Formats: sequence, C-alpha cells, structure tokens
Amino acid sequence: MKIYSIFRSLQGEGLTIGAPTTFIRTSGCPLRCTYCDTPQAFDKGEQMTLDAVMKKVKQLKTRHVCLTGGEPLAQKDSFKLVQMILDEGYHLVLETNGAMSLDELPCVENLTISMDIKCPSSGESEKMLYENIEILGPTDQLKFIIQDDGDYDFAKEVVKKYSPKCEVIFTPVGGKDLKELAEKVLKEGLDVRVLPQLHKFIWGDEDNR
Repeated sequence: MKIYSIFRSLQGEGLTIGAPTTFIRTSGCPLRCTYCDTPQAFDKGEQMTLDAVMKKVKQLKTRHVCLTGGEPLAQKDSFKLVQMILDEGYHLVLETNGAMSLDELPCVENLTISMDIKCPSSGESEKMLYENIEILGPTDQLKFIIQDDGDYDFAKEVVKKYSPKCEVIFTPVGGKDLKELAEKVLKEGLDVRVLPQLHKFIWGDEDNR
C-alpha cells in the first residue's frame, strides 16, 4: 500500500475524540474537496507491505487505530489491512469519504465506520453513494462538514430522508467555530452531535496528522 504516514496522536474527531490513537494515513483520494485539510496526502507517500504497516502499529502501542487518508478504500489492500487490524484486537475507526462502496467491510463490534457525506460547498456532493448509509449501524458515525446555510440545509435533508441508524455528527469547516452551528442545531431541535476537530485547537494547522 502507499502510505503517507503512521503516527500516534489524539483522535480529533467523532465519537472517540480525545482517545490516544495510532493513525495510518494512506495516500491518494479520488475527491478534491474545496476545504481539504490534508492535500499533502493526495500523492506523497511510500509503498509499504501490510506486515510493515502492522509492525509500526504495534510499536506505537495504542488500543485505538484510525485508518484515514486521503481515502483508504481507494486502495484495494485496505480491506486486507482492516481485517489484520481487527484480528489483532484493536478498535478500528475507518474514515471514508462517502464515495466508496462499503459492501466488502466486515460487520464486527470493534470496527467503527466513520463516513462523510460531502455537502455542496465541498464541490463533491454529486459523487456520494447514498446506499452506504443503509450499511451504517449503531456503532458507526455519519459526518457532515458544514460551511454555510446551504450545507446545513443539505445535511438536514439527507438525515431526514435516510434516517441513519448511527450517530450523526455536524462539524464546521475548520473544526473550531462551533457557536453558530451549535445554536442552529439547538434552535431546530436536531438529533445530531456538534463536534469540533480537537487537533485544530491543540496543534492548529500543523501537519501532525
């Protein structure tokens, strides 16, 4: 697989926010979101065997592992890597962009699928596979990155139409300016979580992820 980086940090997003986590960041992504915060992972990286990846994961000694990108599922060997991580007993969060099929992923307790639905401001909302939402279960999470009122209304409509069985997370673009989004969610009584990107508060835009 082509890997951009493997490192230990705090989970900055989603339901395991704050947990010490080993991140495996893959290279390559079929999308080009306007607000992407990891464009360095589009093409940079090095080829690693799956055994070499697992050796590095074990050295970092965390209970949680996050497979992220780029877009992990753009590389076919990611499915093998997912199974290897799960077989070692780690809790795995797989971050995926909503444009890749989830059909081949196992349904097990120690796998959390963290899937985005890209909103209109991303420039990539037309590429979403909405049938993926049916695959998400109670231990998974569906995320929307929201930049403006158009994104907010779009996210509301998707949630209303598909009634996800998992937790739904709204996060502002940039991950820090929460007040306006939080007030909208409270005013309208939406059953979603408003969460920051914790790493942005700690390290700013530093390339620690």
